[in-house]
Amino acid sequence: MKKYIYILLALLLAEAVSYSQLIPQLGNQRAGTSSLQFLKIGVGGRATGMGETFVAVSNDITALYWNPAGLMQFEENGVHFSHNEWLVDLNHEFFGGVYRFGGNNAIGLSVIALHTPAMQKTTEFQPGGTGEYFKYGDLGIGLTFARKLTQQFSFGLTVRYVEETLAELKMRGFMFDLGTYYWTGLSNTRFAVTISNFGPQVKPSGSVTTSTGGTVSEFQAFPPPTMFRIGFAYDPIDNSTNKLTTSIQLNHPNDNAENLNIGAEYSYKNFLFLRAGYKFNVESENYSGGIGLRAPISFTTASLDYSIANFKDLGFTHRLSVNLLLNKKK
Repeated sequence: MKKYIYILLALLLAEAVSYSQLIPQLGNQRAGTSSLQFLKIGVGGRATGMGETFVAVSNDITALYWNPAGLMQFEENGVHFSHNEWLVDLNHEFFGGVYRFGGNNAIGLSVIALHTPAMQKTTEFQPGGTGEYFKYGDLGIGLTFARKLTQQFSFGLTVRYVEETLAELKMRGFMFDLGTYYWTGLSNTRFAVTISNFGPQVKPSGSVTTSTGGTVSEFQAFPPPTMFRIGFAYDPIDNSTNKLTTSIQLNHPNDNAENLNIGAEYSYKNFLFLRAGYKFNVESENYSGGIGLRAPISFTTASLDYSIANFKDLGFTHRLSVNLLLNKKK
């Protein structure tokens, strides 16, 4: 009976958001007020297939991005690679590695990169190109520590160096992610709270030459895209053959309106996975879906995940990721 109550509550909440505007369209006036937008791009075919409702799931290596406390929700060491065909010919990459030690501790390393092919410079008088080229690129390198304090509660912390390059300009800074993960003790429900990309304001360094021949070297500073998330997950079906994971997540960004995501993952014999998700109160995107396969290969357990997300007028994005976990010694 409890599982049906949870499902009903989730559906009612989603319905309220959609039609009664429980979360109204407030905060849109903050759009465009933060820097380092690449930090907001979700990683992993699994998490994004579930509509990015992952902070209370976070039981794979992509927890390095979603919730550092999630590193304590699995016991293996491993690595993760993810490629994302992002919008307007941008490529988004993610690498993560996790190592467990001391029983209740884990450390991780993650690298996020967003880059474009070289683009030709144009001017008002040379619209066909000047013969010079420039690149745009983002880089984030994070170091994560997570610890299980009790059988029910874990926390994690990430320190991330970030860098953005646009032609001659560079922007650098340090950001922090903090995550908590709590098993409530009520069936298999879990609750998570995270704050991501918390740090000081950043601004470009360097100088640019204007079309009139002048030089600009002073620029305005902007805060990073800080995000506060609260998530709740529950497995209404969990047996040796079938498993259904459901998740709901409230997001509070510092540069846009609050929004709500729901997602689900169905697993057949821990081999075949089907996923779906939906975002409410997000102007530019809505539904997503994905598929995954998992199988033991030699000394590892390999997972291959694919997801697609609809960005309405901008089209679809595609993510492909590989997760490799070292099998535990018996």
